[in-house]
Amino acid sequence: MKKWLGFYVHIYIKKMKAYSSLLDAIYKLRMEGYVEYFKLRQESIQYNKGNLKIFHNEFDIDQYYLLDENSEPENQSIIYAISSEKYHLKGILVNDFALYSESLSDQMLEKLWV
Repeated sequence: MKKWLGFYVHIYIKKMKAYSSLLDAIYKLRMEGYVEYFKLRQESIQYNKGNLKIFHNEFDIDQYYLLDENSEPENQSIIYAISSEKYHLKGILVNDFALYSESLSDQMLEKLWV
């Protein structure tokens, strides 16, 4: 049990990066090749340059960052660096940290729960 918990904490720290602001995070992620923008939908993420829906099993969350501007839940955002090998895309998804603000499928909730 301790081993698993230690492994989980290690993965959490590895994926979480520190940025000074949301704009800083977007800028640096764009420099890393995450140049597209995605919108969150109930059962997928949508690629902004078209009607392409990317479902939970078609993308990976490579990094994420929680922006906490003053500890109020309504002021917290999370930015995801997402890649899809299937569609050869790398991009960014920004959403409120409180995932309950969107009506999401169970698969999407599980995928985005970091």
